[in-house]
Amino acid sequence: QVELVESGGGLVQAGGSLRLSCVASGRIFSINAMGWYRQPPEKQRELVAVITRGGTTNYANSVKGRFTISRDNAKNTVYLQMNSLKPEDTAAYYCNLRVQVPFTDRVNDYWGQGTQVTVSS
Repeated sequence: QVELVESGGGLVQAGGSLRLSCVASGRIFSINAMGWYRQPPEKQRELVAVITRGGTTNYANSVKGRFTISRDNAKNTVYLQMNSLKPEDTAAYYCNLRVQVPFTDRVNDYWGQGTQVTVSS
């Protein structure tokens, strides 16, 4: 079993900052990547940022320059520092963990329960 526990969401005014954290626990053999996705009301889930095992990062264009993803490999934890928040950043934010299935070329995806971020104008 793999469990992801997110924290750090909340209500903030436009221009403010929040920091999301996600701790992964359980039988994790090899982490391929960790990332954050978000789902605004009545919209599809979208990628926000991802960081690979090697430390390569990738961001959605809408958050580049404002959000920073980082990892603590020893703690199996991923963070998302969100600055200069905008009302359009309002969404449920989900942590994603992608792990390599041992002795195969397949990966499994695991998801957290989500944490709400609301940005008021």
